[in-house]
Amino acid sequence: MAFVTHQFIRTLSSTAVRNAAIKHVTIIGGGQMGAGIAQVAAATGHSVVLVDTSEDILKKSAKGIEGSLKRVAKKKFADKPEAGEEFIQKVMKNVSTTTDAASVVSGTDLVVEAIVENIKVKQGLFGGLDKVAPEHTIFASNTSSLPIADIASSTARLDRFGGLHFFNPVPMMKLVEVIRTPATSQATFDSLVDFSKALGKHPVSCKDTPGFIVNRLLVPYMMEAIRLHERGHGSKEDIDVAMKLGAGYPMGPFELLDYVGLDTAKFIIDGWHTMEPGNPLFAPSPMLNKLVEEGKFGKKTGEGFYKYK
Repeated sequence: MAFVTHQFIRTLSSTAVRNAAIKHVTIIGGGQMGAGIAQVAAATGHSVVLVDTSEDILKKSAKGIEGSLKRVAKKKFADKPEAGEEFIQKVMKNVSTTTDAASVVSGTDLVVEAIVENIKVKQGLFGGLDKVAPEHTIFASNTSSLPIADIASSTARLDRFGGLHFFNPVPMMKLVEVIRTPATSQATFDSLVDFSKALGKHPVSCKDTPGFIVNRLLVPYMMEAIRLHERGHGSKEDIDVAMKLGAGYPMGPFELLDYVGLDTAKFIIDGWHTMEPGNPLFAPSPMLNKLVEEGKFGKKTGEGFYKYK
């Protein structure tokens, strides 16, 4: 009887997901990624609430969104400054902020998490929100490296949980990886795909495997570039030039590592190495570890493989 009841509730929830378009979005995390997602969602007519731990962070996020919109308006309405200002105000009206996630989740259609890449923190967040969110609400993580199923395990809505991996900078990058776990319902997956399209993005379907598609190819490529340099088979400058001029890449692997953040690259590869220690593609790099230990994370700290001062 309990099984039948559970299945009945799950069917009702999936039906609600399928029949209701996503209109209200709650985004947890006011950093660069969260603010970017908030901007594109608000610009496409969605009602957005941006959540973070302090008002100071949220004020900075709102200022960043407005600044980004001004750059968009300057190009889009070059000959009509008044229309550009109207566009900015219209979008900003769709964005509100709060430090109390529980107070807004009770009326939201979709929760997108874009916080620190820490599995326990993410699980704690979703576990708490699961208790107050309506049955129809879909949960999604913007994680770039952690298993979606592991994050979802802290909730009772496994069928209404998926991944929405956006790329930085969100307003410019067209791709969204839509990740489904074995438990993600078809209705949930379809809703996430439809939402991505509504944002003007191009969604691709991904399985819940390490790195999904882009990072599963990109991170090992960057790590192999480091190993090539470690072996003395090429300078970082020559490797970067070779990949730009020979493969047509806009950035070389070392330039890209500095842009992404060496701490982020190390975090990802360390996590994958822990999951699959026998996979040579996931082997750690002594050179990368040393730079991170020295606090040289790339552009954001002024020095990584290159200096930016």
